[in-house]
Amino acid sequence: MIMKYEFIFIFMIFTINIVQFVAADGMIEVFGWKQMDFYNHGELSPDRNRDSASGSLVGGGKNNRPIPNQNQKIKRAVDGGLTSRDDPKIMVEQRLNNEADNVTYIPYNNIPMGATHYKGRLFITMPRRRIGIPSTLNYIDLQKDGKQYSPKLHAYPDFETNYLNPNFQPNPKRIISVYRTSVDACKRLWFIDTGMLEYPNNRMQVQRPAIWVVDLSNDRVLLRYEISESIVDTGRGLASITVDVYERQCNEAFAYIPDLVNRQLYVFSLKNNRIWSFSHNYFNFDPLAGDLQIGGQTFRWDDGIFSVTLGPYADDGYRSVYFHPMASNTEFVVDSSVLQNESNAARDDHGNDFRPLGSRGANRQSTMHQYDPRTGVIFYAEIQRNGVGCWNTNKPFSSQNHGSVVQDAQRMIYPSDLTIDEDGNMWVMSNSMPIFIYSSLDTNVVNFRVWKQNVFEAAKNTICAPHWARRS
Repeated sequence: MIMKYEFIFIFMIFTINIVQFVAADGMIEVFGWKQMDFYNHGELSPDRNRDSASGSLVGGGKNNRPIPNQNQKIKRAVDGGLTSRDDPKIMVEQRLNNEADNVTYIPYNNIPMGATHYKGRLFITMPRRRIGIPSTLNYIDLQKDGKQYSPKLHAYPDFETNYLNPNFQPNPKRIISVYRTSVDACKRLWFIDTGMLEYPNNRMQVQRPAIWVVDLSNDRVLLRYEISESIVDTGRGLASITVDVYERQCNEAFAYIPDLVNRQLYVFSLKNNRIWSFSHNYFNFDPLAGDLQIGGQTFRWDDGIFSVTLGPYADDGYRSVYFHPMASNTEFVVDSSVLQNESNAARDDHGNDFRPLGSRGANRQSTMHQYDPRTGVIFYAEIQRNGVGCWNTNKPFSSQNHGSVVQDAQRMIYPSDLTIDEDGNMWVMSNSMPIFIYSSLDTNVVNFRVWKQNVFEAAKNTICAPHWARRS
């Protein structure tokens, strides 16, 4: 009997500690990696015996992927000089120069960027910003590997689609580089392949940037739409995509694609198979918000419009489209009816169609954000505060109405992505990227983490909590 009560007491203490952890931290750490690993490191070509005339490969093996050089006939990015994030310190340049050109997998160079969950698969992106990245689009099988703290990644939809051709021949069946993904209401995975290798001092546009749509029920590619040069010169600034669609009108989807480099907003109509571009001053960065201090690094970024999220549908069938530059503390809004009308893109004066909502407050620069229809809350990843912030859209937009879900300056350095799945769970990726760019990662400690929390739990105990969900 004594042992029984001791067990109950220990169980109660354990439960209390778990509840305190959730309430105090706001997010639960699900995965962590010192360095990323893959089930396929890419030592061998997936199509080594195929005819190269179709863009496939002949040969393969460990020595089949040289670093680009000045003599290769591939279009180079000519969009100006290097920005601060492309100009590593000398120690990083020395490390890059010492790397072998022909290595297909360099653990240190793999920096995860995006995290999106759908029905037991967590999609993880690895943009090709350095050499040695086997696959840019990946997933974790949660049923198989979900209990591991540092699971290996599977290439998605397969390794062949992610394989980087030797000599960097363009191939429309291949994915070059992906930053973030999005799952729509029709069970489809959307993403932008930038078509670009962003190696320091050697950026190269291998093929045209393209919109990809994949059916998640069978992993078949439904669409690959190349973005023409008349819309955008290179894919360098195409880091996210947001899909606007009714569940029962899947063919009438619109996709909104912010361009953080050229400060444009592109709108793609799936039904019409067309894309158009909006320009506006609100897409620019705030020069007073570009000085950043993250992970012990001090630097300056000039990223323009970065993230787009969608509010609830109004009676007219349209919705508010919220957006912000990353180097800014200000949120803006435009109605989806404006964006979905292609003729509006050609106007020189947009009048009051685009509106500033206000400032989130000092040092609240954000990468990604997403509206949750269950709580009416917009959650956003805060890079200078190393955490997740929130705003209840039923309240006025003011700094006093912005809350904090979590802050952790040691474990949540640079939250690079934030998504909410169909079950109401928020997923956050933190990747320590400023340390990687401007210093050196310590490979003896955890550098990359994935966090998870139910949206009600995340909003609870904050000013963002719905009034009907608050504790008495």
